[in-house]
Amino acid sequence: MAKVPKIAKKEVVEKTVENTAYHFPELKEMLEAGVHFGHSVKRRNPRMDEYVYAVKNGVQIFDLIKTHEQLKDACEYLKEIVAKGGQVLLVGTKGQAAPTIKAEAERIGVPYIATRWVGGLFTNWEMLKGRINKLVEMRKAFETGAYAKYTKKEQVVLKKEMDRLTRMYGGVVTLKELPKAIFIVDPTRETTALRESLLREVPVVAICDSNCNPDGITKVIPANDDALKSVVMLVTAVTHAIEEGLALAKRAVSNI
Repeated sequence: MAKVPKIAKKEVVEKTVENTAYHFPELKEMLEAGVHFGHSVKRRNPRMDEYVYAVKNGVQIFDLIKTHEQLKDACEYLKEIVAKGGQVLLVGTKGQAAPTIKAEAERIGVPYIATRWVGGLFTNWEMLKGRINKLVEMRKAFETGAYAKYTKKEQVVLKKEMDRLTRMYGGVVTLKELPKAIFIVDPTRETTALRESLLREVPVVAICDSNCNPDGITKVIPANDDALKSVVMLVTAVTHAIEEGLALAKRAVSNI
């Protein structure tokens, strides 16, 4: 696997987020970002072979034309879901993905998981939704001064509990129900998120490297999920498509 270039993650994320004149990545740009690099042949998953163009120096090389087509298809799919009022949950906890997932999700106002998937988020949604609601209520209580009647010691305890809930559920406070789709960076790593999505029949869109098992994934984006530039490019393409869907949904409501 090609080495990830040593560049500041924060700089890449900020540059992406601040780029208002966004355009869908071209093949040349994807090549420059290293999107085409897969894993070594030793780590290959045969189910991803249809997206592989060649093997060079023991490393699988993705067919960028197929990757480009799959990315476009995935973006249109998510855009359509959001345009109809559905929610999409973004998931990426690995170091190369988490900063961009968090920054882009917060930029466009969609739910996300960038630290750790809470077991049962989908399979035990009804119970965990109660905890999310508790977090929302606690935040409101602190903002309105409703906790002022408690002693300082009691307020410290309440603040610690709110911080704990924020670490666990802070990214999903806007999730009203099970999402209509989930976007995952590296499902080989996010095994619990993938398993729960399949169990609850939530469609999965995922960036899949050549070591991934794509079975059950609705929309596969075959690409390098390790190089920072590659991950940032692909996540940004997806979030801009979702952003377009949000604009269409808002426009549809205003026309009623």
